[in-house]
Amino acid sequence: MSENTNNATKISTNELEARLQKAENIRARDGVVWKDKFDRTHTIADARNLSDGAQVKLAGRVTALRWLGKLMFGRIYDIEGEIQFSMSREELGEEQYKFMKANVDLGDFIGITGELYHTTAGELTVRVSKYDILSKALRPLPEKFHGLTDMETRYRQRYLDIISNPESRQALLGRFKMMQHWRDFMNSHGFLEIETPIMQNIASGAAARPFTTHHNALDADFQLRISPELFLKEAIGAGFDRVYEVAKDFRNEGMDAMHLQEFTMVEWYASYWDYNKNIKFTWDLIQYLLQKCRGTLQIEYQGTKLDFSKYEMIDYTAKMNEFFGCNILDFEDVNELRDKLVSAGMFPASELEDLKSLPALVDYVYKRKIRDKIVNPTVLYNYPAYMVPLARRNDEDVRRIEMYQFLVCGAELCKGYSELVNPIQQLAAFEEQAKNIADGDEEAFNPDNDFVRAMEHGFPPISGVGMGVDRLASIIFDQPTLRDIVLFPIMK
Repeated sequence: MSENTNNATKISTNELEARLQKAENIRARDGVVWKDKFDRTHTIADARNLSDGAQVKLAGRVTALRWLGKLMFGRIYDIEGEIQFSMSREELGEEQYKFMKANVDLGDFIGITGELYHTTAGELTVRVSKYDILSKALRPLPEKFHGLTDMETRYRQRYLDIISNPESRQALLGRFKMMQHWRDFMNSHGFLEIETPIMQNIASGAAARPFTTHHNALDADFQLRISPELFLKEAIGAGFDRVYEVAKDFRNEGMDAMHLQEFTMVEWYASYWDYNKNIKFTWDLIQYLLQKCRGTLQIEYQGTKLDFSKYEMIDYTAKMNEFFGCNILDFEDVNELRDKLVSAGMFPASELEDLKSLPALVDYVYKRKIRDKIVNPTVLYNYPAYMVPLARRNDEDVRRIEMYQFLVCGAELCKGYSELVNPIQQLAAFEEQAKNIADGDEEAFNPDNDFVRAMEHGFPPISGVGMGVDRLASIIFDQPTLRDIVLFPIMK
């Protein structure tokens, strides 16, 4: 823990004793320091829509106090914002006014009763006729005018970050409101939200290393899911027409600005759709969320202006062929393709020696040489079949799959495809993944025989998509890392 973090959380003995004494004063007067309730008539946001003279009962955390002899001004806060209040010695009475001044600190929660008016400076204010001390804060808030700047403290004590930094507050509040809009969009298009297991016998559905946990009652090891994909498709096989899940997923791999080990995905699957239908649906969803959250399709992300009124399309295989100088669909041996890259001087042999399968090698090259150069909203499509074993093969060339990804500023927002529903091809694809695992590819798809058996009972045509909530939110709300858009990120 950094020195700044220690300083931010320290509280002097004198300050603690002073606040404890004030709590005792409140207990002596009210009988209870930390009250059980307060009957509000409005939230702060509601009060801002009322006219002068309206009677209100509001509650919130005290964030400012300014005493001017017989008159004082303060502010109370909730997640939607702040509102000013005023108290006068004449209206409250000498005893109540002095008790407030002596015993209420920044950080305390109070309830106020009074009427709305505008000050001569034009600020909406509550003229308080009565106040209730609802909860005593024993620790102070960060210094008001400097806020909370130490990054580790901001993540570790997120509640202080939200109180102190309006930018963090608006981004995190916006992220959760975005999820309400997201659900509204899915529900309005006939999708049903369902739930699937987080602990699984085999974590499959994506190329990633899983976390493992032990189930004591069953005396068996389970894996935390890396994707809900297989269970959602089994639900389609059971007869659900369109399903989605807001899923917590876990991938035991590297952490950087755009990757977290615990993250949120929305995955959805629709019977009788193909991937072209889902490209349109995904784009409509993104535009809908932008309009709801930002009110515009033109936004700025970390200094880059983005226009979501249109998107570009890139043929993945053609782009990779251009870079490799050959057709990557023609290769079946990872060593042959690796040797070609090394002999052409594109990579040193030492950089590629740990890539044990074709999908791992091709994906590595794509991420190193191509992905970061894609800035504008872009759809990548037409991928090699060996990249994803769960996607439907193209009818004209089984070496290709009907898959796409949306990218913005080098970030992959989602992956979608026409789903593979042919159990014979699915079994063969899983066998290829098992070979990749045996060859040392730790992030290959884990084969799931139960899923193949379900498919053998018959699946309809399906198209599905998995979209990262954290990544999309970071772009919509212009946050530099995923941890800035996660309420309580994992800390060491």
